[in-house]
Amino acid sequence: MKKLTVLSIISVIALSSCSFEETSIKPSESSVTEPYTQNETFIQPKENTGYTPLNFTNQAGLWLPYMDFENYMYNKSEDEYRKEIKKILSDAKAEGINTIYFHVHPNGDAYYKSDIFPKGIYYTGDYDPLQIMLDEAHNMGISVHAWLNPLRMQTVEQMENLPDDFIVKKWINEKSPMIKIVNNRWYLNPAYEEVNELISKSADEILKNYNVDGIHIDDYFYPTTDTEFDAEAFKASNSSDLSQWRQNNINNMVKSLYDTVKNNNKKIKFGISPQGNINANYNSQYADVKLWAGTEGYADYIIPQIYFGFENETCPFESTLKEWEKLVKDSGTSLIIGLAEYKLGEEDKWAGAAGELEWIENPDIINQQIELVKNSSANGYALYR
Repeated sequence: MKKLTVLSIISVIALSSCSFEETSIKPSESSVTEPYTQNETFIQPKENTGYTPLNFTNQAGLWLPYMDFENYMYNKSEDEYRKEIKKILSDAKAEGINTIYFHVHPNGDAYYKSDIFPKGIYYTGDYDPLQIMLDEAHNMGISVHAWLNPLRMQTVEQMENLPDDFIVKKWINEKSPMIKIVNNRWYLNPAYEEVNELISKSADEILKNYNVDGIHIDDYFYPTTDTEFDAEAFKASNSSDLSQWRQNNINNMVKSLYDTVKNNNKKIKFGISPQGNINANYNSQYADVKLWAGTEGYADYIIPQIYFGFENETCPFESTLKEWEKLVKDSGTSLIIGLAEYKLGEEDKWAGAAGELEWIENPDIINQQIELVKNSSANGYALYR
């Protein structure tokens, strides 16, 4: 969920039929800059209990991003955190929400007990945030999908404060091409088998230790179109088409995650939330959404972030919804529509003159979009607020 401003990407997106800036969001980062700390507790994997996940044919979803953890997790006691979670879930259930995407691995870190990754900056307590979320949500009949960002790691400053035995820090110290800096943040390079193995292990650790109902990733794929990001691996590949090669790398990562989920429990769902602009997925992030949405074995559900108003001049909501309906038709992949509740009351500068004030002048726009989704072939909606 992000809004990228990298000039190299914007220049590519300008050639797309819809504005890339429209399709994904990244709220402002918090001012908290305390160093990451490595989890100290060894996790004994749970035995396979034959858990039957809680999932719904028609999702009404809500993203809970890590940026908000500062408000209800950071420096909170276990009782305080549990109270906050109960309130969030109770309010969500009252709105008809049945599925939560809980941000457990946003930046090469963990908001759960991990033997692989350090604790997130807002995870300051000794309790287990994910386990509490699962307990309280399941008590209310709400599904919980663990939300991961596979490639995005810590900032340069945060990484400096991590121990040298952290696997990603080892790669950095070895000057490995498997990890690169983009805009002062480290990103894994999906061209390497070792990277995919680490990503799969991140999902496997959660699946073996927690009764999650799904694994969920969003639109953080390639962080840049700059050819220097993976020039060494591309040269070694003997490939001639960089875009197709990068798509293949992301496809391998996605397929590996899907297989990891199904190898643990075939009933647990794997879902992806890409940009709503189909062309921009290919032009900027090398995300092969047509393959994932239309081919069995890559995703159980897909949630395009259709963060557009009805009057958007380049990506009007209704026609974009229809494009995604065509992508998943007869594929068996569920289509959930991501909606931009965060835009309510805000000027939409990327929508063009006709749609610029739509989110201010039409306070009922989200309800109207939900009704349109309900009358479409989609299997539900998800709110980003």
